[in-house]
Amino acid sequence: MTDTPASPRFHWFLPTGGDDERLGARSHGAILGATDPAADHAPDPGHRDATLEYLTELAVTVDELGFDAVLTPTGGHCEDAWVVTSALIPATTRLKFLVAFRPGAVAPVLSAQMVSTFHRLSGGRILLNVVVGGDDAEQRAYGDTLGKDERYARAAEFLQIARDVGNGTPVAVHSDFHTVDRPSGAGFGGHPPVPLPDVYLGGSSDAAVEVAAAQADVYLTWGEPPDAVAEKIARVKAAAAGRGRTIRGGIRLHVITRDTAEEAWARAEQLIADVDPDTVATRQAQLAAIGSEGQRRMLALHGGDRDRLLVAPNLWAGIGLVRGGAGTALVGSHDEVAERIEEYRAAGVEEFIFSGYPHIAEAQHFGAGVLSRYRPSVSAATGRRSGRDG
Repeated sequence: MTDTPASPRFHWFLPTGGDDERLGARSHGAILGATDPAADHAPDPGHRDATLEYLTELAVTVDELGFDAVLTPTGGHCEDAWVVTSALIPATTRLKFLVAFRPGAVAPVLSAQMVSTFHRLSGGRILLNVVVGGDDAEQRAYGDTLGKDERYARAAEFLQIARDVGNGTPVAVHSDFHTVDRPSGAGFGGHPPVPLPDVYLGGSSDAAVEVAAAQADVYLTWGEPPDAVAEKIARVKAAAAGRGRTIRGGIRLHVITRDTAEEAWARAEQLIADVDPDTVATRQAQLAAIGSEGQRRMLALHGGDRDRLLVAPNLWAGIGLVRGGAGTALVGSHDEVAERIEEYRAAGVEEFIFSGYPHIAEAQHFGAGVLSRYRPSVSAATGRRSGRDG
């Protein structure tokens, strides 16, 4: 386990499914999952595809700004996280890659080998985001027929196997989920074993809390109000302590930060200006059918009502009108966003994973106005890249 940092860690998001100037600007297919391929790929000047050139520019930007890592998503809506992040290793210097993956889609020993290889090629710049999966339909599309509780049980066993391999421990497991006979604790490619890097895991269900307490280094929650976040993190930390472990709290949020609050809120309204009521109603119904406890909690914050989007001071749920997963953003002046970060720190959050639309421009706003308060050394890098607009 790593020690709790004296100051928070800040990460950014790598939009491997593409980036947008505003929500609702692309065809409805991009947001609602329409089946018309032509609609999905209709040209839109407000959308930017996840090309290697663009993702490289973003990775280099956040590397120079001083972010600790970039989170890559996983799923059918985006490019493969392992392939993309491997391609970005030579373009970056200190930035770590928080690679999302799904136990069950790949075997635990093979995952340990992938970690080992990535570790050596990147100079140790690898972190793991375990996504157990909250959407049964999407899991079946990947050939995974287990229910949610079973997926969490499998994830716990998966991580223990991968951890044992990384520690050079022989493995003999014969269970309903895995069959592994690895009597040798040797590393891969003639190299010493590479211990599993920090594991990030999220979820709001009882099963998620138990697996996080037993196996994760960082417990992630989506951006709920600070009181709710404090309750969740305290619960997970208590469960970890009961196992003789410690765990850090993390949060996944969007952000819109400007010199003044008026500028920030104007940008927030612009972001959803093209989203019509029919789109909201359709998307809310689709998200409600997923069956994820975390998604249910996100939807309950606003109920699809535009008049209920301010769910806590500077915590805005407008993104959750049409996008699944993390649906809230910190919106306000740089001073206000910094104040809210301190409130979340008091609630037990030690790591922040932010994103914003478009991602390069918003990373620069955050870097100049907020991150520089915690990392004075990033001010020069922020100035060097201030001409980029994403």
